[in-house]
Amino acid sequence: MPVQGHAEEFRSPGSGENAAVGVLLSHGFTGSPKSMRPFAEHLAAEGYGVAVPRLPGHGTSWQEMNKTGWPDWYAVLDNELERLRKEHDQVFLVGLSMGGCLVLRLAEAQGADVSGLVLINPSVRTDDKRLVVLPVLSRLVPSFPGISNDIKKPGVDEGAYDRMPLRALHSLSQLWQLTRDDLAKVTQPVLMFRSTVDHVVEPSSGRAILSSISSRDVTETLLEDSYHVATLDNDAPRIFADSAAFIRRLSPIGEQGADA
Repeated sequence: MPVQGHAEEFRSPGSGENAAVGVLLSHGFTGSPKSMRPFAEHLAAEGYGVAVPRLPGHGTSWQEMNKTGWPDWYAVLDNELERLRKEHDQVFLVGLSMGGCLVLRLAEAQGADVSGLVLINPSVRTDDKRLVVLPVLSRLVPSFPGISNDIKKPGVDEGAYDRMPLRALHSLSQLWQLTRDDLAKVTQPVLMFRSTVDHVVEPSSGRAILSSISSRDVTETLLEDSYHVATLDNDAPRIFADSAAFIRRLSPIGEQGADA
């Protein structure tokens, strides 16, 4: 299945003193690396090693995505994390929406291999009662109209599907449950960005995460001028700058500066 032009993966090996740190960024459900590329380019410009893989079934067609599930998406990130750990002294994880759930799952499983988490409007649950019938509905109906381009900034297209693949959505709901069950295993520092107006992910997801993780170093930042895809929205520069500062503070270079 041909990959859409906007969905190309992005990687940079890093340079200078910050090359000791790698950052793995994950896009969201039905999206593509396009939503994370400006973020990754900002971090790469600061010298960090970065990777934005394309999750299976994304950036091709929603029909193709319906043939994939959360273990496929997770496996790609898990393999990328293993590679980054070999090439860098530290690795930080960044996730948007479903990507936030996936990197939380990685942090639960990989522990000390993850130095910190940046979450942007992460999803670990929904208040939509219709999902109760999703296991049956997904066998009968292939897709629903999609929810894409929830972006306040005019003229921005995230390149997500215009249909919501229901079998894939059912798999995502299973990932939500597994991740919520193990949130207490998350002990790494966490920086969470949450849009005050989000038409895709309800505030209950953020509350569930903050009330259940065991991390002691936790910062929540509210975004007043962005909707769901905040990495492409008006608050993107703040997200990029604050995330770089968060990583710098927790990296060996940042620690040396603090001791000076």
